[in-house]
Amino acid sequence: MQIALRSHLAKLGTFVATVALATGTALAAFPEKPIRLVVPFAPGGGTDMIARTLGQGMGKELGQTIVVDNRPGAGTVIGTDAVAKSPADGYTLVMASFAHAVNPSLMPKLPYAWDKAFAPVMLVGRGPNVLVVRAESPYKSVKDIVAAAKASQGKLTFASQGNGTSAHLAGEMFNHLAKVQTLHVPYRGAGPALNDLLAGQVDMMFGTAAAVANLLESGKLRALAVTTPERSPALKNVPPVAETVPGYVVESWYGLYAPAGTPADVITKLNAAARKAARTEEFAKKVEQEGLVISAGAPAELEAYVRTEEARWRKVVKDNNLKAD
Repeated sequence: MQIALRSHLAKLGTFVATVALATGTALAAFPEKPIRLVVPFAPGGGTDMIARTLGQGMGKELGQTIVVDNRPGAGTVIGTDAVAKSPADGYTLVMASFAHAVNPSLMPKLPYAWDKAFAPVMLVGRGPNVLVVRAESPYKSVKDIVAAAKASQGKLTFASQGNGTSAHLAGEMFNHLAKVQTLHVPYRGAGPALNDLLAGQVDMMFGTAAAVANLLESGKLRALAVTTPERSPALKNVPPVAETVPGYVVESWYGLYAPAGTPADVITKLNAAARKAARTEEFAKKVEQEGLVISAGAPAELEAYVRTEEARWRKVVKDNNLKAD
């Protein structure tokens, strides 16, 4: 009896050790194939640039290619939903932004549970949006915009990279606090929106600093104001909107998520690679000149920040009766 029991326990111990070894080996081997990083916008915008730059650095750290997959549409819902429904194995990520925290208020029937469908990986950084007009625009300041909007309510147009994005809500907040009516024109990404702004099809845009930086540097766009309460270190000569419209504050951000249920060890590996990539000189030079303050902390930092932002914007959306167009 005792011999049989010892034999059974020995076999059980061998089985447990084998499973543990196999699991450890699998996790140690991650990633064994390229990782898909979904950007829920068209190519050419700030989120796309941040994702591609970070992805290159992460790929070097992980020894695998990070493939950026642009999935624009429905105010980021299409691309975000695709990740929510992907296998929780670490091979599909999404570069979330401002819309991730605002869509639950603007779109109560989301196809995913924003607070349960994703596992946070890392808050990449936070930065201002910039109120920009084309270089030939007659508007030289926020005061000019307010005066023109009041003179012809509903005539001025502002572009955004989609419903629920920071550019959209920045414009709606401007309308509310400045007591004007400007018309929102949503696009499937910052690239198409900026193309129409340059072509004169729309009057202005509260674009992310990452999206408009090169066009400001080339002189094709003019910056009138930043949406943060204080001046941005990258745009020291550009005043805050709040200097003309008291109480105005909007902040853009970028955060990396995996599907909920992704193994903790995989999240740890992804976070470590993302932190190293975000702290390289190459990444810093690419984003800091555009006003992005790099965070690159633990997953819990992204979780806490987005929950706070969701609660803040839920109140703003409700109090101002904001709607997704």
